[in-house]
Amino acid sequence: MKKFLLATAAAAVAIAAFGATAQAADLGSRGYYQKAPAPVYAAPLYNWTGFYLGGHLGGVFSQNNTFNGLALSDSSARFMGGVQGGYDWQLSPMWVIGLEGQYSWVGGHQLNAIFPGGYVYNNNQRGIASITGRVGYTWGPGLIYVKGGYAYSDNNETVTLGGAPIGFALSDNHSNGWTIGGGAEYMFAPNWSAKVEYQYYDFGDSRFTAPGALVPVGSFHNDEHTVKAGLNYRFNLGNLGGPAYGRY
Repeated sequence: MKKFLLATAAAAVAIAAFGATAQAADLGSRGYYQKAPAPVYAAPLYNWTGFYLGGHLGGVFSQNNTFNGLALSDSSARFMGGVQGGYDWQLSPMWVIGLEGQYSWVGGHQLNAIFPGGYVYNNNQRGIASITGRVGYTWGPGLIYVKGGYAYSDNNETVTLGGAPIGFALSDNHSNGWTIGGGAEYMFAPNWSAKVEYQYYDFGDSRFTAPGALVPVGSFHNDEHTVKAGLNYRFNLGNLGGPAYGRY
């Protein structure tokens, strides 16, 4: 009996030792734990495609116009401020085209002339507007562009004699013209961009056809140079159709 108990104990010890050895071998065959790598920072991508609305402030600078050598009192620098809106389409990673409408309220008189005989002509220009196409070159958040198209001048013209208004007629109302310009725009935050822009407006030549006393004074030219800074809010950049070149 004693021999049987000793044999049983020895067998139990051998089985336990074998089990421990097998478990250790199994644990050793497993791969070691590796911590997941930190996420890699991805630089923001930009897409100019979409609608935008904004406002601007700046100045208007007029040429020194004359009527047949008769100098005008020309307000050469005036304040302007207004609104703009449009749509841009990013054609490729580098090229953007767009369409923009803009209206600017203008402060101060544009033209004021006193003619022989006591006739006084005044143009209190209230605003200038444009509808333009533009083409731009972009590098991520930056955009440089040129623009051009139709221009409109909101004129308020009068002729007086001895302080009393009189009827008059012009060969052209110089309200319709053309414009060309260019600028730079920068996307400084999601959906927000800032711009600086130069724009030249030309409304052509005009002359009096009535009253008769003003016909000989000749024609005058109406044009404007403007410099402005603006801010745009851009809606859903990159999600309104067109190629997906990234989103800020």
